[in-house]
Amino acid sequence: MKLRIEKSIPLQVPPQAAWDLLRDLEATAGCMPGAKITERIDDTHYKGTVTVKVGPATLAFRGDIELLEVDPSARSLRLKGKGTDATGASAATMELAARVEPADGGSSTLVGASETTMSGKIAAFGGRLMNSVSEQILEQFAANFAARAAAYAAPAGSAAPPPPEAPAELDGLAFAWAVFKRWLRGLFGKR
Repeated sequence: MKLRIEKSIPLQVPPQAAWDLLRDLEATAGCMPGAKITERIDDTHYKGTVTVKVGPATLAFRGDIELLEVDPSARSLRLKGKGTDATGASAATMELAARVEPADGGSSTLVGASETTMSGKIAAFGGRLMNSVSEQILEQFAANFAARAAAYAAPAGSAAPPPPEAPAELDGLAFAWAVFKRWLRGLFGKR
């Protein structure tokens, strides 16, 4: 099963602060619910974990991340991650391209596109459920990234708020609410 997601996240910080955070892969991974970089091999290779709760199942993936391209002048990067769950029954590969664009008033926008391929047990959940899970993960990532970028934008010596800690896994209550809202829209949108 393949999922393709594109998202733009408006940020109330200057483009350079957003870029400083984006290129700090450990800090950016910390914005993703359930994601963590566990080891830095070199400047372009990392090891990490991702824990995702899908319905009644909790999947813990271990894998590798490779930074494929970094373009500071365009404030963009591309990376690829791949991993398997602890049982070996599911696997996932994700390619991500992200860039920071200037926006009005000195703020910025984080623009990203990802393509994820899943196989095994996780693919059995179906595209509709996985799309909902992916959307919720991105919503939580966006909120965490925006808050952490504000900390990067704070002048040295100022009392910037501490960056938020990302939840250990996807917020199940937020996920259930989003699925319910989509179900209602689908129910009443068909008429």
